Amino acid sequence: MTGATGYIGARLVPRLIERGYHVRAMARTPAKLADAPWRERAEVVQGDLTEPESLTAAFEGCDVIYYLVHSMGTSKDFVAEEEECARNVVTAAKQAGVRRVVYLSGLHPEGVALSRHLESRTLVGDILIDSGVETMVLQAGIVVGSGSASFEMIRHLTDRLPAMTTPKWVHNTIQPISIGDVLHYLTESATAEVPASRTWDIGGPDVMEYGEAMQVYADVAGLRKRVIIVLPFLTPTIASLWVGLVTPIPSGLARPLVESLECDAVMHEHDIDAVIPPPTGGLSSYRDSVIEALRQDRSASHSGRRHLMRFSPAAPQ
Repeated sequence: MTGATGYIGARLVPRLIERGYHVRAMARTPAKLADAPWRERAEVVQGDLTEPESLTAAFEGCDVIYYLVHSMGTSKDFVAEEEECARNVVTAAKQAGVRRVVYLSGLHPEGVALSRHLESRTLVGDILIDSGVETMVLQAGIVVGSGSASFEMIRHLTDRLPAMTTPKWVHNTIQPISIGDVLHYLTESATAEVPASRTWDIGGPDVMEYGEAMQVYADVAGLRKRVIIVLPFLTPTIASLWVGLVTPIPSGLARPLVESLECDAVMHEHDIDAVIPPPTGGLSSYRDSVIEALRQDRSASHSGRRHLMRFSPAAPQ
């Protein structure tokens, strides 16, 4: 498990352990995992995706590698660093005899110019698919869960601005997916039978405009309907500065996220069910996902635990 300290990885490790898998959690600084609730049930090793020699030992004896790290928000040139990391992972995986790599990427349209963030995610997926090691690339849009950076951007903008001027991307179409459903697909990817290395789109049942997602959140949170005024001339740079001022999301992370909103993020492939059936009870609606995210916050508050927002993605580890 690369990215074991990140938002997705930290939640996926215990699920895999509960399924009976032996999990080796890799971290650049293993001490960061000392307080993880699952620490005593997993093997923790040191490794850094930018240091190829550290990966060979970390991957030795592993059947499946989960690739859940990226450099967005942690590197000045995250595109170049992510490409380097992907090639290092491929080399080490081949040397270690890894059977499968599972990578979480992003939904994006075909045939249009992509943001640096989405273009980098796509490049990493292509490197893994072309590696000769069996690869499953799952492509997801906004992940709805307490602490998810993309969801927290929706939350903070909606909480703090009863009326707002926004870029035109509030009318772009998105297909959110709950954190629980993402973890379902990732867990099943360890053993799912696949015809070949390729991408699979994953998403929840609801397709909506970004602005509509903000209004649904406001309704669930008990807030008045938000007044949204679109200003088409707002550039990604200005919009990211605006997000940085209104929310606690660091500017280094806010700008790539905002740039990615310049295009629709919906499923184009719908054959994931042929490989991984949906969870029992079906996929969670966006409204139900928001309700669950707020319930988790209340539960953490009542138990005396401070909610930790992991706005920084797991750095190369």
